[in-house]
Order: sequence, then C-alpha cells, then structure tokens
Amino acid sequence: MSGQRWVCLQDPSHISEQALFLPPPLYFIVSLFDGHHSILDIQAEYMRRFGEFLFTDKIEEVIHQLEDALFLEGETYERALREKEEAFKRSRVREAVFAGKSYEKDPQRLKVQLSTYFTSPEGPGPLPERREDRFLKGIIAPHIDFQRGGFCYAFAHREVWQSSLPDCFVIFGTAHHLMSHPFCLTYKAFLTPLGRLETDGELIDAIQSQSSYDLLMDEGVHRSEHSIEFQCVFLRYLFPEPTPLKIVPILCGSFHEAIETQRSPMDDPMIRQFFEAVIASVSSLGRTVCYLASADLAHMGLQFGDTEGMGEDELRTLESEDREMLSHLEQGDEEGFFEFIVREKDRKRICGLPAIYTMLRVMQGPQGRLLKYGQAYTPETQSVVSFASLAFY
Repeated sequence: MSGQRWVCLQDPSHISEQALFLPPPLYFIVSLFDGHHSILDIQAEYMRRFGEFLFTDKIEEVIHQLEDALFLEGETYERALREKEEAFKRSRVREAVFAGKSYEKDPQRLKVQLSTYFTSPEGPGPLPERREDRFLKGIIAPHIDFQRGGFCYAFAHREVWQSSLPDCFVIFGTAHHLMSHPFCLTYKAFLTPLGRLETDGELIDAIQSQSSYDLLMDEGVHRSEHSIEFQCVFLRYLFPEPTPLKIVPILCGSFHEAIETQRSPMDDPMIRQFFEAVIASVSSLGRTVCYLASADLAHMGLQFGDTEGMGEDELRTLESEDREMLSHLEQGDEEGFFEFIVREKDRKRICGLPAIYTMLRVMQGPQGRLLKYGQAYTPETQSVVSFASLAFY
C-alpha cells in the first residue's frame, strides 16, 4: 500500500469474515478499546503520542465502523455470534471455513497448490507408487498455514500415502480457543473442496460411553478451528472421492495447569480417563486406526510477546533445542517430551503439546522417526514458528 505500514485485523473465530487494514494512528486508537479507557482517556493518550487533538466524533465514527464490521463486543456482535452458533448446531457438516482464505477454494487449483508442496525444493518429492504392505500407526504434521509449512505437511502425508489405508483416521487437533473440558469431539462430517470426510459415529459413541463428561459440550469450537481442517484437505487430496474416508475429529485443550504444577497430564483423572476410553474403544471395535496429531512447536519473538526478537544465532539454537525435544518423541517417550517443556517453563509456547502427548499416550509407546523439521521466520517482527513431521510404526 504505497510503501506504508498497516496493521491487519482479522477475527480468528470467524464471526466477522472481514479483514481490516489500519494505519498505525488508527490502530493506536483501536488498541485502547479495551473496556478500561474512556473517550477522554483515549483523547489524552492520543495527544501524548501524536501531539494532536482527537475529536470525539472521530472516535465515535471508528466505534460505529468496528461495530458494523463485528469487531467490537456489543448487541450487534452478540447477535451475529448467536446466529453463527445456532447455524453450526443445526448443520450436519462442518464447512471448509478456510477455503479461499488459507488455501485455494477451486478444486483443480487446490490440487495444483498441494502438489507443489511435494515437488518443491524443500519437499519430499512426487508421490511414488502406493505401497499397502506397511501399517502406519501415526503421524505428527504441522498446522501452520500451507504457504509457510506446506512442504513439511507433505513429508508426513507422503508416509500416509505409502501405507495401508486404515479403517479410520483419529485426528488430534490443537484447540486455539478455551474449552470447558480437556477434549472435544464432533459427529459432523468435514467438508473440503475436494470432498467430504465422514466421521466414525460408532467409534465416537464408544469413546463417549466410557467418558465421565459430555465430549460434545465444546463442539462449537470446531466451527472455526483450522488444525483438523488442514489435515482433512491433505487426506482428501491423497485419497479422492469415492474412496471412503472415516475420521474421528478430536480437539485437545490446554495442558497449562499440568505445566504450572509440574505434574504429568496423567495425574488429571479427566485426561487419563479419556486416554483409556480411546484405547479401549479402538480395541473393542477392532478398528485399524492411523492417529494424526496436528501440531506446531515453538512460537517465539516480538509477535508472541517476547521482549527481544529472534536473530540467526537464536534460530540455530532453537533448532538444536527443538531437535533434542523431538528425540523424546522418536523414542515414544511422551513423558520425556512433557518434562522437557516443563523444564523450560514452556517459554517457547509449544502449542502442539496436548495433541502430541495425547497421540503418543494412546499409541502406547511406538517408535518414531523425524521426517522433516522447519521454521517459519517473519523478519518484520523477528518472530518464528517451528514445526516438524514425524512418523510412527
């Protein structure tokens, strides 16, 4: 935009579908809409910052514009929120929310987009002839946006392609919104531009029957969460319709309390019982299952609240430490992985902890192999997100 700096605001819960681009002075005004600053307070702060008087009608105009765009709490926003939630409850499917935003919406263009992640210089190469004589217990794949991490997704899903097709993919997604309980399921089929993936209702029933709380209580979080959707897009690319694909979509909440208390997640009865319910249900129904953890690793730098940015030396150090942490996963040692994060007091903000720990626990100690490690660095904010793909046999 003519070389100027702008701040882009988007709603991660997708109540508003708009993207607002704000110049720094306007963003400064909006940042003070926090419920603690009055109009007089905002005028005073603006005068101190820019040396100009900000008229009341200008502030009120910004307020009305944000309300209309569904970026401010209030009656307009609450009404739109209720409408979205009710529509999701009534629907039998979970729409492809990020199609046309995070990846191509047109099926043919999407196929081309995904194929480039396999054939790019960083990718694993074109998909080979299928092998169906090998059983894959599980994979860890990123959930970062495709543009930055698509090559790493390709390494994980190439392993899926080269293995026998299971009865069901149990996908452990990372919930980026608060949930009432540690885990949340849904019966809704997942739509993608390449086709739909049906849920394994019988397996979900079995898991729910052995759980002490309603696993659908937080179902609304599935509506705007990308971590499961992105894996479904790759699975449908690998196995086009009419190949039947069954999934069990599970969102994993925060393990923050376990980190704070330095106690294993297994010490939480609700978490431990869920692990036992999944293991027992898969066994009793005789399902062949491939588990999939949709998980990123570190989030560091100014963008994520650190006081200092990440330089080249810090990026090399991060990779070394990440690889040490991932070595616990290769050994099937979920407790060692958890303890590594606890020792660091989660200073790297490892968002994939719950999904990865849960997958390893229900797989019961498989051996893994690191397929690819990657970092997405943003020079403007000196920030980085790290991620990796691993396979377990």
